Amino acid sequence: QVQLVESGGGLVQAGGSLRLSCTASGRTFSWYGLGWFRQAPGKEREFVAAISRSSVTDYAVSVKGRFTISRDNAKNTVYLQMNSLKPEDTAVYYCAVHLDYGLRLKQSEYNYWGQGTQVTVSS
Repeated sequence: QVQLVESGGGLVQAGGSLRLSCTASGRTFSWYGLGWFRQAPGKEREFVAAISRSSVTDYAVSVKGRFTISRDNAKNTVYLQMNSLKPEDTAVYYCAVHLDYGLRLKQSEYNYWGQGTQVTVSS
């Protein structure tokens, strides 16, 4: 069982930045593939960014060039640096773990989920 705890959410003005963190339990963090997803009010949860064991990354088109996913295996932590935030980025952000090689972009491919952290971007 892997437990995930997100932090770093909050209220920010449009154009501002936030950095989300997600710390995972377990000794084998370096083996995990990791992702960030988000769910806005009244919408389905959607893919934001993913990072593989070897730190290959991929992003949703809507955040590419503004968000950066990274990992620190020594700290069992994955980050999501969010710059140039827009009101449409407002959502609950979730981190997730999968146990396979490579990148995974679909929610169904992830095995463990955090409880989420709220990000609100005001206009």
